[in-house]
Amino acid sequence: MPFLNESYAGNTVTLWALGAGVAVATYALLWLLQKWLVLRMTALVAKTETHFDDLIVGLFARTKFFFLLAVAILAGSMVLALPVEWREFLRGATVLAVVAQSAIWGWTVFDDWLARYRERKLKEDPGAATTLTAVGFLGKLAIFAVVALVVLDNLGVNISALVAGLGIGGIAIALAVQNILGDLFSSLSIVLDRPFAIGDFVIVDELMGTVEHIGLKTTRIRSLDGEQIVFRNSDLLGARIRNFKRMFERRVLFTFGVLYETPLAKVEAIPSMVRGIIEAQDRIRFDRAHFKGFGDSSLDFEVVYYVKAPEYAVYMDAQQAINLALMRRFLEEGISFAYPTRTVYLAGGAIPPSPATAP
Repeated sequence: MPFLNESYAGNTVTLWALGAGVAVATYALLWLLQKWLVLRMTALVAKTETHFDDLIVGLFARTKFFFLLAVAILAGSMVLALPVEWREFLRGATVLAVVAQSAIWGWTVFDDWLARYRERKLKEDPGAATTLTAVGFLGKLAIFAVVALVVLDNLGVNISALVAGLGIGGIAIALAVQNILGDLFSSLSIVLDRPFAIGDFVIVDELMGTVEHIGLKTTRIRSLDGEQIVFRNSDLLGARIRNFKRMFERRVLFTFGVLYETPLAKVEAIPSMVRGIIEAQDRIRFDRAHFKGFGDSSLDFEVVYYVKAPEYAVYMDAQQAINLALMRRFLEEGISFAYPTRTVYLAGGAIPPSPATAP
């Protein structure tokens, strides 16, 4: 057949057919091998407890068709005598396919590591969700940046000049969006320094609530009344934040007063009574109880104790139990709580008449 010896681009029809056949056969072989490996290894890894083999199966499953096609075309081109420019184009296309596939594999490995680390870390510290989200974002951004630079380099772009140009342009952009960048860097500071995390109850100046979301620009807090309060991240870093979630103990100070008519012996016994009542409570550590001083209408006592839990409800339950126990004990001892009163003592003798009533 004479047409088989005809030449196109330096190769006969026979060589072109041979190259196409090699490419098709290579692609079919690689595709079948991939499917067989995924099916075979999926059945095998189901019987093991290690995680590494699951990752290998995931990498095989995420091998894309364009990568197999690039390898097949490269194999088929080996039997052909192609022009230099064709070879360079084919080399560049193959490199791009390899880089793209490597990025997918790298992304898969990173996601797998992050998922396992998140599962392990969240068991120890539920507040780590914020940090892990930021780590995932920065890791994927780094992978994307590396892939983009490699692709641009293979496309003939001068990376050094590009980076220098981006640096000059970046200054102008930074000046234009400095408020947005300020919030972004504030978000990174919150993630890295972790003054609070999702789920923490915080007070920011006069506002308080539970942290619901920490974003790149804003942080959202759900208040006790139910509304959502939105803060700029830069405003949060400039404010004084009180994080009650990280409070190990709650210090409680309260006062009360008894009547001046209370006998001295019972006044002396009140601190020990209070101590016994507080020490009888669960999750409470007594600190002190003292006869503080003489008030306008009462003998004043000051008491300090610590609640061994940060929850506000635990504190209120303890204070309620202490108040009721004090009332019960004072009732038994005949001690009366003071309330605002005023006693007027008049000197003996008649009250002098006022000038208006004088004769």
